[in-house]
Amino acid sequence: MTEHDVREASLDGLASRLTEKGTLSSDWLPAFKAVPRELFVPDLMWPGRTKGMGQGEAIDRTEDPEAWMRAVYSDVSLTTQWDDGQHSGTGKGRIPTCSNSQPSMVFSMLNALEIQDRSRVLEIGTGTGWNAALLSERVGQGNVVSVEVDEENAKSARERIESAGYHPTLIVGDGFEGYREGAPYDRVLVTAALTEVPHRVIGQVRTGGVIVAPYATTYGGEGVVQLTVQRDGSAVGHFVGSSAFMRLRQQRRKRRHVRDYLGGKPWPADGVKSMTTVSPEEVGDWLPMFAIGLQTQGVFPWAEQYDDGSYTLWLRDAAVTSWATVDYEPGRDEFDLYQSGPRDLWDEVVVAFLHWDTMGRPEFGRFGLTVDGETGEHTPWLDHPSSPVRLVS
Repeated sequence: MTEHDVREASLDGLASRLTEKGTLSSDWLPAFKAVPRELFVPDLMWPGRTKGMGQGEAIDRTEDPEAWMRAVYSDVSLTTQWDDGQHSGTGKGRIPTCSNSQPSMVFSMLNALEIQDRSRVLEIGTGTGWNAALLSERVGQGNVVSVEVDEENAKSARERIESAGYHPTLIVGDGFEGYREGAPYDRVLVTAALTEVPHRVIGQVRTGGVIVAPYATTYGGEGVVQLTVQRDGSAVGHFVGSSAFMRLRQQRRKRRHVRDYLGGKPWPADGVKSMTTVSPEEVGDWLPMFAIGLQTQGVFPWAEQYDDGSYTLWLRDAAVTSWATVDYEPGRDEFDLYQSGPRDLWDEVVVAFLHWDTMGRPEFGRFGLTVDGETGEHTPWLDHPSSPVRLVS
């Protein structure tokens, strides 16, 4: 390793980079230094990519300690489990199901919690244990409760947290239910993406308390929302940025294969052909996907990639009644479109996209969310709760 690499692959090197980016604030810096990330990363892990999505190849500390240390003190997420623990070996599994999150995201969300001295905090998703230890250092271990659904992850996290000298309340259980025995809480931190903010958890938070969670739409796109619990039991707040977390295990949905939508017939089956001038590329970035997801119900995309850079964008509905495909080819201005079923899914996506476009393409921070504390109804809005985002019908 060069002298530059040694400096970068260190606690102080990462602290400097996060401070320069503005994600590691001065009030969290002591906790960051007191709770080294390396204590919460297993020997075998798969680092995220610095650009784009997905994970790199496995790194085993016992075989390449320098590469392991460089990954730990890089600003990337580190996958530590695949397929709910059913995967073994150094190859990649099908779905990443546990990680040590990207440090800049970790501290952005901790900042959004607006922690006060001695705040009582509930964490949903212990993961590798790093967050729980950071919170224990900041507010005191007696004020931290962390819930983890995966027994093996919970066991290894406990070992790491206690080896680091902290003893918060660690629970193996369903984070969707919160942990009523430890309530009421001043703050709740969710470390897995939600498609629904649990109203049971909202009910365990004091009036004025803050919930920070990654919120994912069915269509795709995801943002971190900062909710404040109101006197009437609702939770209201703005999104504070984008995110890309693994889904909360209890809220995962198993998608049906495209063959189920085609009724056993080869594509395009009974699809009605037309053309569209809206490119799939325009609706494929994270922000427009998020905006589309707030305006649509039960529709989700999947891209079938080809070697020449073209692809077919599939749209399907959750009820398995409707589908659409759009064929993207570089350099074209019009694209082949097929739609089938009672819903014209591509038309719905285009309407939502154009509505977001005519609004000036608002960023994450202009959107917000209201969650009814009794019914659990979720109402997204733009700029103010009095301006709900309309659903495409």
